[in-house]
Amino acid sequence: MSSGEAGWEERSVARIVPPIRPRKLAKVPFVELAEGRLQGVVSSGSSATRVYVSSIEAETHDFNCSTNNNRPCGGAQGSFHCKHLKALIDEAVKQYGLERVARYLKVEAAEGDDLHSLLNGKLVKAPAAVVFSRFLRHLTYLKVPAGSEPLPEMHWFPALKAVH
Repeated sequence: MSSGEAGWEERSVARIVPPIRPRKLAKVPFVELAEGRLQGVVSSGSSATRVYVSSIEAETHDFNCSTNNNRPCGGAQGSFHCKHLKALIDEAVKQYGLERVARYLKVEAAEGDDLHSLLNGKLVKAPAAVVFSRFLRHLTYLKVPAGSEPLPEMHWFPALKAVH
């Protein structure tokens, strides 16, 4: 470990890993591996004002998809993923890579595997509010003007230094 990396756990910033491949943020503006789930916000294909909050639990692979005000998605039923869940999975693989997403969801996947087909969970009710509020909080940080002055409310926020 180099001297520049020593003690990073004790600093108030963390390095972030850049995306594996570029993503189109218009379709899936928010994707994260957090709280034991792959979760995110997916734009509606039919309405510019509607978004869906989609999530897949690690281990069980149980999933949920609903609007931000908890109206169920009509495409997610029984054990079938809707187009929003498929888009979430695809964008997560672009963001984090197949290996990392599969490892987080606790599924064996090799390069070239279709991750959708390896997830055999069922539709379960899950509140969308927590994920949607994380997305809204994420958006507020995008509005912060560029500058070199520290922002006390962001002392925990990851540094923008890429890992090489």
